[in-house]
Amino acid sequence: MGDDIGRNTAYYYCLKHGTVEKEGECKATDRLGPYPDPASAANALQSVHEREARKQAEDRAWRDDAD
Repeated sequence: MGDDIGRNTAYYYCLKHGTVEKEGECKATDRLGPYPDPASAANALQSVHEREARKQAEDRAWRDDAD
């Protein structure tokens, strides 16, 4: 019980170590996140790839409409 004030409740994916970490374990420049749970952080790279593919498709569609 109680609240989460003062607790590290966010999770990050560390690019340097390839691991899920809580806040403050590695430098911010080496992390992706924050994520709400360890499973989401573990899938960080997949999420980034999916989001990038979606954005590239949107950009192609926008360029095709402009022509």
